[in-house]
Amino acid sequence: MGMNKNSIFAWASFCTMLIGIALILLGVLKYIDYAIGFSTVGIGFFVMSWAFNALKGRV
Repeated sequence: MGMNKNSIFAWASFCTMLIGIALILLGVLKYIDYAIGFSTVGIGFFVMSWAFNALKGRV
């Protein structure tokens, strides 16, 4: 059974959410001097994840 467009959007949303979490945690825990930049980019990945999730069933 192949993946349809909704499952592809779900996996893309999940992967971008994981990358966003990883970036925020890297900024907070390891690179404290650059925490604002890492957090900003991580929030951007959360927004992309939300957009992918909102596209499910509409494209």
